Amino acid sequence: MAGHSHWAGIKHKKGRADKQRSKIFSKLSREITVAAKLGDKDPDMNSRLRSAIQSARTANMPKENIERAIDKSEQNKDSSFENIRYEGFGPNKIAVIVETLTDNKNRTASTIRTIFQKNGGSLGTSGSASHNFHQLGVIKIDKKEVSEEKIFELALNAGAKECFLNGDFHEIHCNKSEIYNIKKRLETNINNFVSTEIEWISINNLEVSEKLKNDTLKFLETLEDLDDVQNVYTNLLF
Repeated sequence: MAGHSHWAGIKHKKGRADKQRSKIFSKLSREITVAAKLGDKDPDMNSRLRSAIQSARTANMPKENIERAIDKSEQNKDSSFENIRYEGFGPNKIAVIVETLTDNKNRTASTIRTIFQKNGGSLGTSGSASHNFHQLGVIKIDKKEVSEEKIFELALNAGAKECFLNGDFHEIHCNKSEIYNIKKRLETNINNFVSTEIEWISINNLEVSEKLKNDTLKFLETLEDLDDVQNVYTNLLF
């Protein structure tokens, strides 16, 4: 199993989540609003909205904030957000994928390019870094919810590729096209899910010395802190 490459998970482990609470809520609200605008307002009929609400609940976002974000989808109908992916190489030649949700792609591209350049990296073209990753469906369940032996059996029977313990979570990997079908099968035995997302998982992780790692982590933090950035993935070995 390749090491996990989702920077947000690492950031949470570093204890930055509390300090970033308002920023996290802002990003989650934006995703909920866009998901509701692009599809049905009923999460049972809109898998993207359902996943966004699930992530918001996991982050302990108040119910009224979630409802407000859904209601906001009826406002500013002329505003348009785009999902844009950027790829490149950061300090120490780590591969990086940055997923954004923006209403101004020129602003976002300029800001991200500047961050890469200031940190000795370079923004590449589509496909320049993503060949270092597999895009998979990733389902996370709190390890207190079910035993490791039981979830392994349930995951395989549901059609998952892989199931393993990753810190406080059981993590299930599957083909991205099957993620919601597999989750639906799991729901007959599992009540609470931490997240259900399509993620980029590194194929081979890149190890850098502890001396160089701090600058690399600061670079990733700077990207993650941008309002337009939703997810950051890397092949850096943590």
